[in-house]
Amino acid sequence: MDDEPWARRRIATLLKAEPDIEIVGEGSNGVEAVAKIGELSPDLVFLDVQMPDINGFEVIAAIGPERMPLVVFATAFDQYALKAFDAQALDYLLKPFDEDRFHKALDRARRDLRHRGAAQTALSSLLDRLRDGHAYLQRVVAKSGTRIAFVKAEEIDWFEAAGNYVTLHVGRDSHLLRTTMNALEPKLDPQQFVRVQRSIIVNLDRIRELQPWNRGEQMLLLKDGTKLTLGRSYRKNLERLLQNTTE
Repeated sequence: MDDEPWARRRIATLLKAEPDIEIVGEGSNGVEAVAKIGELSPDLVFLDVQMPDINGFEVIAAIGPERMPLVVFATAFDQYALKAFDAQALDYLLKPFDEDRFHKALDRARRDLRHRGAAQTALSSLLDRLRDGHAYLQRVVAKSGTRIAFVKAEEIDWFEAAGNYVTLHVGRDSHLLRTTMNALEPKLDPQQFVRVQRSIIVNLDRIRELQPWNRGEQMLLLKDGTKLTLGRSYRKNLERLLQNTTE
């Protein structure tokens, strides 16, 4: 999965020469990568790091490390990514790569296919490492059957827990995300998103007013008219953030 045609052609040409390899699909961007992997369930994916729409790391997050095929990354210049790959013992091809380096990566992939559990753990650790060293979640990928929605985090009005899912409220639309609120919260920028109830996280930019409510409680009025009660245990955190926006 690579947005550069020459890179895809080179990888495809080298793979066709391998008798134990069958090419089941290609993709030119991150959106296609998510769709193709979900549809075809390959054993191995050559995945570019820098792609339009969503990057290679966001593809893994969308599929989930536990369901992701074995990955050989391709990258041109992301030095931080290279350090992350090395730390998690994941293989990568630094573009432009030669045939010798390609075959070393492929041989390693063959060995790693026998140890899928370790590879999945490494992918999960890679995402955690990148998240710790990079920005918070910029885009959310929500899947519903064959439909895949790519939503920028800044466009989300509020999140609502729904069992083992979280509902994303985006204007008049809503999307289900298979995760829990506790797993989602650390991935969100705490300067933009604030938890106001155990089951609700709100985009700070969508809050219009903070109003008094029953028995000393408070209510949030969002810009689209949505009303949400503010849990007492979350009040101080919200008030601190609101004060910071006016300083």
